[in-house]
Amino acid sequence: MDRRVRVRFAPSPTGPLHIGGVRTALYNYLFAHKHGGDFLIRIEDTDQTRFVPGAEEYIIESLKWLGIEASEGIGFGDGKHAPYRQSERKPMYRDFAMQLIASGHAYYAFDTAEELDAMRDRLKASNVDAKYDAITRGTMKNSLTLSEDEVKRRLDNGDTYVVRFKLPRKEEVKFEDEIRGWVSFNTNQMDDKVLYKSDGMPTYHLANVVDDYLMQISHVIRGEEWLPSAPLHVLLYRAFGWENVMPKFAHLPLLLKPEGNGKLSKRDGDRLGFPVFPLNWIDPNTQELSSGYREAGYLPEAVVNLLAFLGWNPGTQQELFTLEELVQAFSLDRVSKSGAKFDQNKAKWFNQQYVRQLSDEALAPVLFKALEQAELNNSFNEEFVRKVCSLVKEKISFTKEIWEYSKYFFITPKEYDEQVIKKKWTDKTPQLLTDLITDFEQLTIFTQETIETAYQKALAKNEIQGKDFLQLFRVILTGVAGGPPLFEIAALIGKSESITRLKQALTTISK
Repeated sequence: MDRRVRVRFAPSPTGPLHIGGVRTALYNYLFAHKHGGDFLIRIEDTDQTRFVPGAEEYIIESLKWLGIEASEGIGFGDGKHAPYRQSERKPMYRDFAMQLIASGHAYYAFDTAEELDAMRDRLKASNVDAKYDAITRGTMKNSLTLSEDEVKRRLDNGDTYVVRFKLPRKEEVKFEDEIRGWVSFNTNQMDDKVLYKSDGMPTYHLANVVDDYLMQISHVIRGEEWLPSAPLHVLLYRAFGWENVMPKFAHLPLLLKPEGNGKLSKRDGDRLGFPVFPLNWIDPNTQELSSGYREAGYLPEAVVNLLAFLGWNPGTQQELFTLEELVQAFSLDRVSKSGAKFDQNKAKWFNQQYVRQLSDEALAPVLFKALEQAELNNSFNEEFVRKVCSLVKEKISFTKEIWEYSKYFFITPKEYDEQVIKKKWTDKTPQLLTDLITDFEQLTIFTQETIETAYQKALAKNEIQGKDFLQLFRVILTGVAGGPPLFEIAALIGKSESITRLKQALTTISK
């Protein structure tokens, strides 16, 4: 690539960051690092009516939690293109709007809200698209229909106005999208978008293009929902004379509902029980809580891996990637054009894989916290807790599940899986347990190997097949029907506790 790669993630602080937005940030990050370029964060807050307190901080915290670190921008340190918040760049946009008016590519429009509504109602009544365009602009109050003196008078009087882009008629606007190939729009299907308002604030379209130009953005990688805006942005680059430095566009596929019909929304997450935001979010107006991946127990590495695969594939069988491995593997030509269905089960699978990769030392504090809540934290040493973590982590999908899957290591079970008891307890079971207790008591070394030898000896003496007793033995020791290797469990809880549990079963369980 001839130009230095510079990309940006430019969210609006209008609420919590949707995971679709996180994926956009991730793809920008991966692309920038793949090409040795820059990734910056810009906050697009031109629409102050939709500003939500705390949203900007939420966006930055989310990205930092996931390790999606920017080279420069809001929350990551200023570079030479500061400020990175559009409301703080407000004074500069007027000059660019005036430049477009001077070159004939834009015009003042003084229409009131009532006049705009009347125009739309009139067009709708005639079954015509209700838009402000090359046809309707000639019937409205703007600098194309008013005299120069009238325009000056209105401006001098401080009349409210907007600056609209003057779209050419019947022109095909073509550009090559890095994901979708050549894309074409006809200006007859577009309208004269507002670029600037008399209160001094630009709209998204003007600020976006001006900032991308000034910040030397080489590639605009954004969601598919912005594709209809792209032809206007192409025309703006031409109007400013910046066509030779216009960024390349790449419009990412939508994240779809699990069933595939429509864009993934918060309502889908609420309905099906999974987060659609990276972190918990409390609406400052309603105090409504929306759940986040972090608080739901997902590891950041798992969320990154999950999002990378929602719309992209590496072309290999590999599914688990570090962030650095994703950087090396990522390319826009392997991003799909079609929407990506969200799969809740796959999300859990990714998390499970990363939980399994956690060291016992990393998991131990989670289990110690659970022991503290159960008032058992002083009863077990760190080595024992780490060994429990080692045995149990293969069975859990979330670190917060570790207590539920491991509490029988710390508490003698008081209840047993009734289905296993009913199915496996026979008239021979009491004698088998008695013999097993005797054999265990005689062991001087209580290891997996000696436990299994004593177990097989008792089975042979009572003429019972291992398959007929193994699950029952597990339930007697743990209370549950599944878990880590059984003889490892017995060895870890120790000889005395294992015998105690066998004796308890003898006295409390009846067929």
